[in-house]
Amino acid sequence: MNVPYLLLDIDGVLIPFPQGDGSIPATHVRHEVVPDGRTPEDPVTVWLNPVHGPMLTNIFRSVPLAPVWCTSWRRDATTLIGPLLGLPALTYVDLPRPKITTSHPNGYLWKRDYVDAWLGDEPAVWIDDDFTALDHGWAVQRTAAGFPTLLVQPDAHLGLQPEHLTQVTAWARRLSGDIASPMPAASPRREAP
Repeated sequence: MNVPYLLLDIDGVLIPFPQGDGSIPATHVRHEVVPDGRTPEDPVTVWLNPVHGPMLTNIFRSVPLAPVWCTSWRRDATTLIGPLLGLPALTYVDLPRPKITTSHPNGYLWKRDYVDAWLGDEPAVWIDDDFTALDHGWAVQRTAAGFPTLLVQPDAHLGLQPEHLTQVTAWARRLSGDIASPMPAASPRREAP
């Protein structure tokens, strides 16, 4: 079995959504970033937890996973968000910019069709805040077909927590009997379709 991918979202995972009163967890620090297509006069405010970088780096080094950004931030994930957390350069799933009004146009997360095609028959753990029951069913079906798939779903207002990474670590270690060694974080096995 190949080293599983660790697909990592940003919004709702590393950047929490504000609570109803506009508050963000006290653990997060404010940053201004300029995504592709914007100017320095029109930055985007993001809130990041500085402990996420070391926590993720530890996972990358300690268990056999190939980390990949899977986010609407696309290339900006590796050029803007990753460096703020001290993360190594990661490849990314080159998701399109669909013209949709909901993140679940077919009852499941819009990214899933693209991720499914990108993954092919590869095992994966996917961390995203926006899965539906249909996404969880998809993961069960992939696993039953011999392509181990774990979905980890943080609360979008709290973001990634240590227990989520404990779950990822335990899952990867259960699979590691079939895997020789961890794959370097910046060495993608596949190009986006």
